[in-house]
Amino acid sequence: MNKAVTLDGLKKVDFQKVIDGKDVDLYILSNENGLEMSVTNYGAKIVSLHVPDRNGEMIDVVLGHNNIEEYLSSQEPYFGAVCGRVANRIAKGRFVLDDKEYRLAVNNGPNHLHGGLKGFNAVVWGAQQIDEQTIELTYVSPDGEEGYPGTLTTKITYRLTDDDTVVMEYEAQTDKPTIVNLANHSYFNLSGAGDPYIGDHLLTINANTYLPTDETNIPYGDAEPVTGTPMNFIISHPIGERIEKDFQQLVFGKGYDHNFILNRSDDKLSFCANALSPKTGIGMNVYTTEPGVQLYTGNWMTGEFIGKNGHRYPARSAFCLETQHYPDSINNPQYPSVVLRPGDIFKSQTIFIFYNE
Repeated sequence: MNKAVTLDGLKKVDFQKVIDGKDVDLYILSNENGLEMSVTNYGAKIVSLHVPDRNGEMIDVVLGHNNIEEYLSSQEPYFGAVCGRVANRIAKGRFVLDDKEYRLAVNNGPNHLHGGLKGFNAVVWGAQQIDEQTIELTYVSPDGEEGYPGTLTTKITYRLTDDDTVVMEYEAQTDKPTIVNLANHSYFNLSGAGDPYIGDHLLTINANTYLPTDETNIPYGDAEPVTGTPMNFIISHPIGERIEKDFQQLVFGKGYDHNFILNRSDDKLSFCANALSPKTGIGMNVYTTEPGVQLYTGNWMTGEFIGKNGHRYPARSAFCLETQHYPDSINNPQYPSVVLRPGDIFKSQTIFIFYNE
C-alpha cells in the first residue's frame, strides 16, 4: 500500500492538497495480475485503470487528469466521479416528497444535473485503504445540502478482485425522507485513454426498451422499444455505426445520452452490458443491481484541454455506462423509486469484468 506512482507515472504527491479543510490524496490499488486502479477521494473519482490488452501490455482505459489542480478546474467535472445525491437529471430542479416541494439548483439547461452546483463529484470523501485491493470512501451530506432534505451518510467501496473485476458497492442511510440515485461516471476508452474515437467499439446492452427524452434530456415518461431504431444494442453493434442517423433522439443529444431499461426479473446482480475494442482486444462485461444504465458517448467533449499524459479528449473519444435509477424518477411514479426513508438502507452494486481476446 506504499505505491507513490501509478503505472503511467501519475504521482501521489500531485494529488495531495487540503480542500474544504480535508486532506485529498491518491490511492493506488492493484491485484495479483497487475491490474491497477488509482482513486482520489476528491469526488470519489477513478483517475486511472490499467488492464492488459491482447498482447499483455497494460493499457489505461479511463479518461482523467494528471493532478488535483486539473480536476479542480476541469471542463469535465464528472470524469470518474460518483454523482449524487441524485445522479442524472431532475426536471426543472423541482420535486415533491411527502407533499412538500423542494427546489434544487438548475445547472443543466432548465434542469438539475448530478446533484447540483457542488454534487458528490466535488466534495472530499473520507478515505481508508483497507488493503492493496480495497478502498472505502465515506461522505456525510448535511440536511439541506444542495437543497436535498435529510442528513445522508454514504459509503462506497471500490475493490479489485484477482479475476480482474472492479467491484463498486454503495450504501446510504438518512435521518429524514430524501431521494438517492448514485452512479459512477467513468469515461471509458478500451483502446486506451487518448485514443480519439470509440465508434469502433462493439457494444451490447441488455435492454429491450429505453427512455426517449425531450431536447433537454428529460424522459417523456413511458419507455419505448429499441427494436427497429439506432437504440437497439440487444445484439452487438459498433457504437458509431448509427450514431449519425437522422433519428430525433440522437439529434437531441448529439449522439447517445439515454437511459436503457435493463432486462431483469429482480434486484439481484445481473448482466447489463458488454463493450469490446477491436484495436486492443480489451473487453468489459458490466453487471449491476440497478434497474437502468445511461449510455453517454462523450458528445460534448471538446478536446480543448490536455488530459493525462498529454492526451486530448475530443468528442466521442469515450463512452460511459452509468448504472443507476432512471432520470427524473421522483417526478415519474411509474419508475422505480429513488425515495430513501429513515431506517432503510440504500444498497447498490456494479461490477466491471475485464478480459481480452
